[in-house]
Amino acid sequence: MNAIVIAAPGGPEVLEYKNVEDPSAGPGQAVVEVTAAGLNYIDTYHRIALYPMDFPMTPGLEGSGTIVELADDVTEFSVGDRVAWTGVLGSYADFVAADVTKLVSVPDGIEMETAAAIPLQGMTAHYLVRDTYALQPGSRCLIHAGAGGVGLLVIQMAKLIGAEVFTTVSSEER
Repeated sequence: MNAIVIAAPGGPEVLEYKNVEDPSAGPGQAVVEVTAAGLNYIDTYHRIALYPMDFPMTPGLEGSGTIVELADDVTEFSVGDRVAWTGVLGSYADFVAADVTKLVSVPDGIEMETAAAIPLQGMTAHYLVRDTYALQPGSRCLIHAGAGGVGLLVIQMAKLIGAEVFTTVSSEER
């Protein structure tokens, strides 16, 4: 299979497109054929080793795809299921082995590219409006960086809850 591989930390020039060994499903895992991979700031942080990483490595923490192999102990998914994930390192590849606890089903009608773009920012936004401070109908909230990925989702979630939303952005264009 093909994958983006980083042998050592650095700038974008360290990203190499290589042929690597296909993954196999270990206990509690599925092998997923990657349709789309999300791109997040953390992927850059991994590339420059802002967070400690073992190199060489394949970046990418979120994505979507179709299950092509399951470990014998997996019963909650089937081969052919459309899934998305976050927290699975190695998503910048043709295939990724993922713990099934990190997978969610992608409903019919949702494009796989959309499913790949939502998990990390969506979970962050949900955490902010439900756990960090549980917004209620009529709550007033200020959302900084409202034009960013998390900000846009927090705005929509806050409105769905019935909160009054105020936001900041970095420039008039946003």
